[in-house]
Amino acid sequence: MAGGVGSRFWPVSRTEYPKQFIDFFGIGKTLIQSTYERFLRICPPENIFVVTNEIYTDIVKEQLPNLAGNQILAEPIMRNTAPCISYGSMKILNLNPDATIVVAPSDHTITNQDAFIAAIEQSLKAASENDCLITLGIKPSRPDTGYGYIQYVENTLKTDDQIHKVKIFTEKPNLDLAKSFIQSGDFLWNAGIFIWSAKSITKAFAKHLPEMHEIFLQGNPIYNTNNETEFIGVAYQQCTNISIDFGIMEKADNVYVLPADFGWSDLGTWASIYDIAEHDYVGNAVIPAEKVMMFDSSNCMVNVPKDKLVILQGLHDYIVVESNNTLMICPRTEEQNIKQIVADVKSKFGTKYI
Repeated sequence: MAGGVGSRFWPVSRTEYPKQFIDFFGIGKTLIQSTYERFLRICPPENIFVVTNEIYTDIVKEQLPNLAGNQILAEPIMRNTAPCISYGSMKILNLNPDATIVVAPSDHTITNQDAFIAAIEQSLKAASENDCLITLGIKPSRPDTGYGYIQYVENTLKTDDQIHKVKIFTEKPNLDLAKSFIQSGDFLWNAGIFIWSAKSITKAFAKHLPEMHEIFLQGNPIYNTNNETEFIGVAYQQCTNISIDFGIMEKADNVYVLPADFGWSDLGTWASIYDIAEHDYVGNAVIPAEKVMMFDSSNCMVNVPKDKLVILQGLHDYIVVESNNTLMICPRTEEQNIKQIVADVKSKFGTKYI
């Protein structure tokens, strides 16, 4: 899934070029390129599909040139995760009724690739043997209020005693509630990575989102033909804006979770970039670092173009970001207000800088 706009990473991430297409860590690969390479270890390249907004199709083709046109699913409008998963699942089901599917965001980071591959392969095997919907849950390392949580019970799949029945999904909690989740020992972070058979997820849509199911079911004679784009343009206009979590996962009674630990981050904030990036001896994370000079400054997150000479002095616990001649300097403690900053910029200057 590569359709988000990533407004929390403004001004680096903008509507016309959002965060999944950006190399945040200066490694020579964007987030979607890293995700694509990760899945090449799991399945052949012809089995990888990218769902994105149609305005990003050319960027996807540029960054993933080995994808065939049929592997890029272009959404005409943004309608959250349920419609894009229904669309993708129907298209894949049409190609292979026995397919097992992994649904993953394109803008997450995984530091332990081997552990991730093992978790996915274990889940794929379980999903192919059972009528179930599996999600990956990350073992929490701290009481974080920025993630949704999954509570699980002792009951497990008959074929895999490491995959537990989900008791409840909980949206982002306050700090006290997050602390109680950690103490209980049966809560996991919701990674938003799903594994299921094409048949199981299609059946779940038919039961819990029947109207959406009927919309995409009508495309069965059309998927993987020259008329697919025209059909999807009409279909999306009829779809409600709803997430897969709210529309399916929180309602279905065959949802399971595999507790996992593979160095996952959803990169939802500059703080998450800061946590993963390399730091100097006073806690500054500077990307790239070649032409940035810092004096009497500590614990700052700095992201600037590599050709810019930047000199900072007397800053402590700040986010400093510059892109396309737009500069943002914000205390790290105020990062939650970046969306409001973006809204204020849009209101005063229009969409030119957004």
